[in-house]
Amino acid sequence: MPITLKELADLCGARIEGGDSSSVIQSAADITSAQQGQVTQLTNSRYAHHIKDSTASACFIAENFAVDNVPENIALLRCPDPEMSFIKAVELLHPDRVYSNEIAAQAVLGRDVSLGNALYIGPYAVIGDNVTIGDDSAILAGVYIGNNVKIGKNCRIYPYAVIYDDVVVGDHVIIHSGAIIGADGFGYKFRNHQHVKVPQVGNVVIGDNVEIGANACIDRGALGSTVIGAGSKIDNLVQVGHNNKVGKHVIMCGQTGVSGSCTIEDYVILAGSAGIADHVTIGQGAVVMARSGVAGDVKAGTQVFGSPAKDKKVAYKEQIAISKLPELLKKVKLLEEKIQLLEGKADETG
Repeated sequence: MPITLKELADLCGARIEGGDSSSVIQSAADITSAQQGQVTQLTNSRYAHHIKDSTASACFIAENFAVDNVPENIALLRCPDPEMSFIKAVELLHPDRVYSNEIAAQAVLGRDVSLGNALYIGPYAVIGDNVTIGDDSAILAGVYIGNNVKIGKNCRIYPYAVIYDDVVVGDHVIIHSGAIIGADGFGYKFRNHQHVKVPQVGNVVIGDNVEIGANACIDRGALGSTVIGAGSKIDNLVQVGHNNKVGKHVIMCGQTGVSGSCTIEDYVILAGSAGIADHVTIGQGAVVMARSGVAGDVKAGTQVFGSPAKDKKVAYKEQIAISKLPELLKKVKLLEEKIQLLEGKADETG
């Protein structure tokens, strides 16, 4: 949606420095590729050298960020928080698709379905019995929603996501394509030389303002609920096992796997490919760094790394020590040779 530079600055709480306030901004781009008619941002000094050759029309930048060689064509948009101002600009210039109030003729609705106002249900979506969907939600093509599911207001479920029976979804939730919510947890008992399935009769409860990435899987509780707290964000290809209790505003990055019956407290960050063993508690605000394997509880506010994961500083020291092993082995070999030589001379004189 095109907008004048002055309008954009006013809406985003920025002060214009240089440039032409009447110029029209068509879209947003990153600092390395932005061209005329586009707005960008500069928040990291590592990228400051890109601005001298940029043909962008405007750039969000912090009030105290010093930058040289700014071309005359670029208006600097000075503001207290350029990242948030740029996000707002992107939302203004690239608004989300608006879905009409419509139920496609090809959609399949079960019995006793309760639908809110201004809903969109796309072609070939399947809605089970006793389902409730809140106002302004969009259920896109090919979505499957099982029986007794409750979906809140202003949710968006992308194509081919699957929501099993009895799942509860809060307001303002986004579930991306291919996500599976409420599949059976991976629970078995080994008896008589075979794996006996433990019935999985619980559900999944998802809080408000949660986003779940493409092809993520969140298993239902065996008994009780698997819970995802409000504001948490789950990346693509994440596995959340049964009966986990995930707190508020948790970040789970891609390919993370969380075994069953864990407690992930508020504001935890699980970086890419982190693996969490079952019955583990990750304390509030803790960070599990990428490709770490957690086998025991992690204290609140700590950062852990490695497999098995341990305090980041300790793990880094160990990594440095390991990197020096080849050199150390060479020195040991030389010392052994010298000792053997000395022993040989001692035998000759003895």
